[in-house]
Amino acid sequence: MPLVNVVIALIVVGVLLWLINTYIPMASSIKTILNVVVVVAVVVWVLQAVGLWGRITSYKFT
Repeated sequence: MPLVNVVIALIVVGVLLWLINTYIPMASSIKTILNVVVVVAVVVWVLQAVGLWGRITSYKFT
């Protein structure tokens, strides 16, 4: 996946998360959970996009 697409996707996700946090009223705990879930999902997606997810999931501790 080209780097430009990854950067654009990160910007879009960041703006959407900011809009949700700013304009949708919800409890602080729910916002925290939403932010953590989105960040984890984006990190996993970026790792998959750059091809590092397979190395992480196949790593064996011995």
